[in-house]
Amino acid sequence: MSDIVYEKNVFSTPFLAGYDELKIPIIDNTGNPVWPAVFPIDKINKIKETVGERHFLAQMMLEYVPDGRVRLDPGTIKMYDNDFDGRSCKIGDNQITGVGVYWDPSSGRKNADNSVCVLVYRDDKNKRVFIHDILYMVVPDAVEYPLSYQCDLVLDFVRRHRVPSISIETNGIGGALPEIMRTIISRENRGIQIRPVNNSRNKQNRILDAIEPLLNTGRLYAHRRITQTPIISEMLAWTPFGGGEHDDGLDAIAGAIAMQPIAIHPIGQNVFTANTNFNV
Repeated sequence: MSDIVYEKNVFSTPFLAGYDELKIPIIDNTGNPVWPAVFPIDKINKIKETVGERHFLAQMMLEYVPDGRVRLDPGTIKMYDNDFDGRSCKIGDNQITGVGVYWDPSSGRKNADNSVCVLVYRDDKNKRVFIHDILYMVVPDAVEYPLSYQCDLVLDFVRRHRVPSISIETNGIGGALPEIMRTIISRENRGIQIRPVNNSRNKQNRILDAIEPLLNTGRLYAHRRITQTPIISEMLAWTPFGGGEHDDGLDAIAGAIAMQPIAIHPIGQNVFTANTNFNV
């Protein structure tokens, strides 16, 4: 250690100078697992199916894949027309285990960022996500209180889908929304829980990490109604470097995927039970 000299808080000698680099990918050049006792090929394939090609190459094969090569192809989304069946907790043949509503707010004015609320269902057994509905909100110029106006729209959206909770991104303009929502809920006796969420990560990274693995592994589903919203054009224009068209719908979907869902269970009636035992 004595031969290492500090100059303006920087090592004058590289930290690992003189050391050899050892890289051992999980699969060798012949396609066989390097540690078959710990990672047999079926387990490796399961990992690849879960994390997607880009993450698998970076994490398990030690091959860097530049983010700039990544795109979000809406053609890989599996579309469906079924509604959610509250009696069986199914969408078609898919057993649903969780649900969540996520609101990424903005002023909602014309020519501003989109204010978007998204409903997702989850099949945790098969690690599938279902984008069931998306609400893009535009506030008319004549509306004096745009946040209260949007709160009414969001609460109607939540009530229509019979979800007992909503997560609200509280960065920026969203900081005031939990209290506004609680006031309206209390006044109307709606019994809906509010879950504030603060996001500090870069938006492009949030979108990339949440959505891209699901697309690449065929585990992202969406109700066909979403094709009538701007979300498809957002996906086509999106790049990891930003600077394209609006990506507010993608950001809301990423938030919904990342949040802790509410566990739901079939009870044989036209409603489902939800575990709302969480801190607000």
